[in-house]
Amino acid sequence: MVRVLESKKNLDYQTIAAEVSQALAVNALERDRLGGIPQEEIELLKKSGLLLLSVPQEYGGIGATWTETYKVVQTLSKADGSLGQLYTNHVTLAVLGEVIGRAGQAEKFYRLTSEQNLFWANALNGRDARLKITPDGNNYLVNGIKSFGTGVAIGDLNVIAAIREGVEAPIIFVLPKDRTGTTYNYDWHNMGQRRTVSGSYTFNNVSVAPEEILGPPLAPESAFPTLIFLVAQLSKTFVYLGIAEGALEAARKYTLTNTRPWMSSGVDKAANDPFILHHYGELWTELQAAIALAERAAQKIDRGWQKSIKLTFEERGEIAIAVSAAKAFAAKAGLEVTNRIFEVTGARATAERYGFDRYWRDLRTFTLHDPVDYKLRDVGNWLLNDIFPTPSQYS
Repeated sequence: MVRVLESKKNLDYQTIAAEVSQALAVNALERDRLGGIPQEEIELLKKSGLLLLSVPQEYGGIGATWTETYKVVQTLSKADGSLGQLYTNHVTLAVLGEVIGRAGQAEKFYRLTSEQNLFWANALNGRDARLKITPDGNNYLVNGIKSFGTGVAIGDLNVIAAIREGVEAPIIFVLPKDRTGTTYNYDWHNMGQRRTVSGSYTFNNVSVAPEEILGPPLAPESAFPTLIFLVAQLSKTFVYLGIAEGALEAARKYTLTNTRPWMSSGVDKAANDPFILHHYGELWTELQAAIALAERAAQKIDRGWQKSIKLTFEERGEIAIAVSAAKAFAAKAGLEVTNRIFEVTGARATAERYGFDRYWRDLRTFTLHDPVDYKLRDVGNWLLNDIFPTPSQYS
């Protein structure tokens, strides 16, 4: 049974997150096979109170730091990579009003989220320019298709990006659930992250009111509005880490109970096989290093967040390097873990009933969100040429 966060003081939300994770783990394999809409998962999140984690206390939320929030993301992702992605998007999207909103939007969306316990989702794919927004009297109309709309089919509030002719930057707006004219195309059939409903959405004369458009930010000259990109990038890193932790934990249990030592090992159980011990030692060490690197970057995110509009672009650049390094290394370590667990579990562990392949499928799918190579290039460019990454949705 999952407890509910009834008080905003002295909360043990890490314990709540662990209980949610354990509850989801029971039928995670079956949900992965089915794909579809993550109704069960989102309802469990709502009942737990964890949707309010990144909402400040003065607006009825929990007010956790990013370091604390990321650990909850990691815990949830151990059981279910899809839910980890949905949740990490939510906690980031819920604060958008504070970083890119105009006067009053932060307060409006924080209170709305807290009072109605709302789940946020998005269709922000900056590389898909098919969705257009045009003036229509006092309002706007949105038409076209947007891909990678993670969670929009079940989102209470959905952050959408559309192109307006003559305007360089995409227009970002917030739509409530079931706005007339929005249709999910049920075309997310990928090998991993199968419960994120990250397919495409068709918009047919969808009306958008001026007050639903986010921004412009209160301090556009500050680096603070661009910090949200790094907050989001690092949040994905903790999903990687959670998936890898879940894989290693599942493999360990299997090795201790099912794996047999090789016939020429000279030992009577797999837990004493020297090569199995070596592999586990190597994988655990790599994963701990990735976690440490990510936690260091999270602390930098927190310090930058506290500076708010006083954050300089140089300070932002230093955070970007830490996040790029952490994300690249977490992807590498996580893929090593999720691939090599079969070397320490054996041939029988490939049976479909165990579903150990879902960890690799989820991580391989999600780590393709944006190329790791460009993260490493940015780190190298800073190290050799003293050049920070140019702020963007991915850096």
